[in-house]
Amino acid sequence: MDIYKSRGVSSKKEDVHEAIKNLDKGLFPNAFCKILPDIVCKDPSFCNIMHSDTAGTKTSLAYIYWKETGDDTVWAGIIQDSLVMNLDDLACVGAINDLVVSSTIGRNKNVIPGAVIKSLIQSTQLFIDNLKSHGVNIYLAGGETADVGDIVRTLDVGFTIFSRMKKEDVIDINIKDGDVIVGLSSFGLASYEKEYNSGIGSNGLTSARHDIFANYLSEKYPESFNPLIPKELVYSGSKKLTDIFVNDLTFGKMALSPTRTYLPVLKSIFSNCNKEKINGIIHCTGGGQTKVLNFIDNMHIIKDNLFETPDLFQLIAKESQVDFSEMYSVFNMGHRMEFYTDKNTANEIIQIAKSFNIDAQIIGKCVSSSEKKLTIKSQHGEFIY
Repeated sequence: MDIYKSRGVSSKKEDVHEAIKNLDKGLFPNAFCKILPDIVCKDPSFCNIMHSDTAGTKTSLAYIYWKETGDDTVWAGIIQDSLVMNLDDLACVGAINDLVVSSTIGRNKNVIPGAVIKSLIQSTQLFIDNLKSHGVNIYLAGGETADVGDIVRTLDVGFTIFSRMKKEDVIDINIKDGDVIVGLSSFGLASYEKEYNSGIGSNGLTSARHDIFANYLSEKYPESFNPLIPKELVYSGSKKLTDIFVNDLTFGKMALSPTRTYLPVLKSIFSNCNKEKINGIIHCTGGGQTKVLNFIDNMHIIKDNLFETPDLFQLIAKESQVDFSEMYSVFNMGHRMEFYTDKNTANEIIQIAKSFNIDAQIIGKCVSSSEKKLTIKSQHGEFIY
């Protein structure tokens, strides 16, 4: 049984891909984000990008952790989750500066008070200010906050980001035979982070929270989950939110680790490496380690030197008893940003990442093939997609 689908969500967003397959794919059809003509200034040498995303159901976990502990710092993490899901997608096409941001917050006012909204808005500016200190300029253009309790059980936090950049600076995806793959770890403590990061990101949280945490939460917080989920899949784990897991962090805080942004690292990579040598950057979000399959044809991607699976993902697998084939198609499993390039550039990228205390390594290679194929070989077995 595909437990993820049974909970009413889809890791690979098959329905969405089917719905958009015949739409215009923009100036660079295989780019990680859709690239539009320069609608703003109509300069043929420039292009525009607009991107939207949310923190997903991670907000529901933040809500119950806040209710259980009174810890309102979780809302800063949710803002980071939502922003990074946009920012790091844009970074995959080379857009990392002079970005315009607008927020959309939908809440159920019966359970989310004004103090939470204030915390979310203030946290947005603080995160933007922090990125500016690393040379990444982002401008907040306001947003919309709506009381929509009829359709939102707790809270939904999303952002839309606009960028204008030179076409010549766009990184298109053109993965080639012989390319190696560099993975940047999603876990640990980067030089610009304040707390150990479990690596969870903002994908797969519907399953993660139900697989890890015990059923006492369903009785205390029925508003925190979809009532149409089969009862046996609702908070079916064994852990309590506030019990200590590893690194002196609770199970709840580990599952709520803010999605790491790689923008400071990418800014340095773009400044110090030859961008023409980078044949693709993949943000391993929806679809986890299988994300790259959306951007290749006649290519066999072999990932056979992955990072050791971080503690939180091992816990999810143990608690859920799902096959690791499904785990790799839902979660990033240890690295969330990957580069397709030559060996020399790969070594440069690795050294730059490590200067930010982010582990990086060559995790695989690319081989021409008569079909689209991904093979993952790890401590958990061999999986073919």
